[in-house]
Amino acid sequence: MVNACEGEKKIRVLCRKLIITKKEPILQWLIGSPFFPPFTIISTFRCLHTSNPNDPYSPDLIRESDDLKTLLLKGFEVIGALIVTIGDNNWEVNSSKAIEIVRKFRKYFSSSGDRQRNFDIIGGSTDLTTGETKFYAAKSENVTKIEACDVVYEENPEKYIWDKGCLLKCELGIKLPIYVPVNKPSDAKELFTSAIDKAAAKLRARNVVYMIEGTQETTEPISQSIIVRGVDMDFETDLPAVQHSENVIEESDSKALPCSYFCLKNKPILLLSATESADIVQISVLLNRSRNSHNSAAPVAEYFPAPEQVEVLVVAFNIEVLCYAAKSLPVAYAISKLIMPALVDQFTAMKKILMPNLLTQYPELCPYHFYPPGMLHPITAIYELNYGETEMKQVEIRRALHSRLGLPLDRPLLRIVNALDVSTGNITAGSNSTKNVSYLLKDVHTGVPRSGVSGGLISTVEGSYEYYHYLQDGFDDNGWGCAYRSLQTIISWFKLQNYSSTKVPSHREIQQALVEIGDKDPSFIGSREWIGAIELSFVLDKLLGVGCKIMNVRSGAELPEKCRELALHFETQGTPVMIGGGVLAYTLLGVDYNDANGDCAFLILDPHYTGGEDLKKIVNSGWCGWKKSVDSKGKSFFLHDKFYNLLLPQRPNMV
Repeated sequence: MVNACEGEKKIRVLCRKLIITKKEPILQWLIGSPFFPPFTIISTFRCLHTSNPNDPYSPDLIRESDDLKTLLLKGFEVIGALIVTIGDNNWEVNSSKAIEIVRKFRKYFSSSGDRQRNFDIIGGSTDLTTGETKFYAAKSENVTKIEACDVVYEENPEKYIWDKGCLLKCELGIKLPIYVPVNKPSDAKELFTSAIDKAAAKLRARNVVYMIEGTQETTEPISQSIIVRGVDMDFETDLPAVQHSENVIEESDSKALPCSYFCLKNKPILLLSATESADIVQISVLLNRSRNSHNSAAPVAEYFPAPEQVEVLVVAFNIEVLCYAAKSLPVAYAISKLIMPALVDQFTAMKKILMPNLLTQYPELCPYHFYPPGMLHPITAIYELNYGETEMKQVEIRRALHSRLGLPLDRPLLRIVNALDVSTGNITAGSNSTKNVSYLLKDVHTGVPRSGVSGGLISTVEGSYEYYHYLQDGFDDNGWGCAYRSLQTIISWFKLQNYSSTKVPSHREIQQALVEIGDKDPSFIGSREWIGAIELSFVLDKLLGVGCKIMNVRSGAELPEKCRELALHFETQGTPVMIGGGVLAYTLLGVDYNDANGDCAFLILDPHYTGGEDLKKIVNSGWCGWKKSVDSKGKSFFLHDKFYNLLLPQRPNMV
């Protein structure tokens, strides 16, 4: 039975990339939030684990639930599924199957208090042959009655999410002493499970105290904190039934204060590319052992003798969770309905990882939070620090995460260096990669005027780089160091994209590398000799392990003929290009090319600039800007009587 979906039940899609697969049939989980209107799709995760390898639509519900409980911040939940097919347009049947899968999945994924809750489910089907997608909706108690729904795509999804909500952070260090009978080492796992369960149960104890800290905006931001006690917690009310407060109430009723009380106003939207920090509300767990009493009392020590000889095993690990909450949600419910379940889920996830090697050298586990490009919210991953990031086990873990999130498989987006910095009360995207603050200008091309090419297709460098030019760091390389500076800009790109942690080398270090590989004699070190595209390729290979392609052009007049090939480089590799040969070296950041009439322009970053780090001067004076092969006055930018070699660094195929 199919009914037309009523107006208020339209599917609202926030994520820009709804389909995260190439030409293959898969199942995708649709992610929403209890703080948003029903049928709002925030993101989509690919189903990786199936119970039948020959059926992509038979998810292993337990393994998928375990994975998503770790990845998804509390405050987000699975609200639907999308069946992706090839040439199958049986929309209603496929969507009904997706809805039934979600109904079963929620029994494993939802917390105990939500399992009996009636909720709306989205089922969808996509045919990759036609590109068409259709959605249906149903209630959990009657999945046989589905309604076809129209779809609305949100134009500004980041604003939609972060105007409504904020992030909560809670960190907890755990040390569990386990007394294992010497004669029964097999009891260790059972004892460990019991210890974990008891530790998790303590989070709901009446004597637990939660301290909530945030920042209020006055003439200068000031720290603001309150205390909420376990005795005041409400564990019975379901999250959708909680009464929200849009206005800050009396501070004396601390448990009813909304999360917005701890948030700065008018903060920038949290984006991966943002340089500013976004607020985060910090929550600390304290165990209150004291009691209010008018009578004096002495401390008491109790002694419990072990019934048999035991060995003490201390298991230590750190818990750190992020949650998403509506700013209007009272903090007491933010703790009981988000923070506590998130802590318990991370307890459970770490327990499953630790159990197999408990009596040997158990893994060193650490949770990390990431905000990968294309995602509208952070995700959490637990990594084993016993393994180096280049070891295959960690590589395979990251590759699986890339597949689940629809991230490219040729760039490192989920390495530890990409993790969010949540240590200071602010959350900064990718800040671990920029701990050493640089005075150098980044991405200077973003504000340059248009190229003047009519109807052209612009292809530019992908990602951030630093602008290196003559006379920086008090080093006089005027007249001979342009290729060195171009190489430094290229290496900064690989560093800022986290392909390498190698620092950007000095001129002397570049020369030293060329001597070490046998390309130059020792006398080359400290000289003012020029280098070209070939030498740059040698240095990139030695210092970063990066391969390069060399494009040879006999005359500057032939460079426009290479625009199509250069555009393909920027679209597939995205790395800066060094133009050498002739008498000068430049860094090429992009091309604007009209395929119909051959009109083109080159986005040039000129290393010959000798001034200070003045962005306005650099752009206005043309040190970074579009250069046409022949300008309006008939002057050629590239010399017709000189050859050119173009160095095209290749993006490493790695995660």
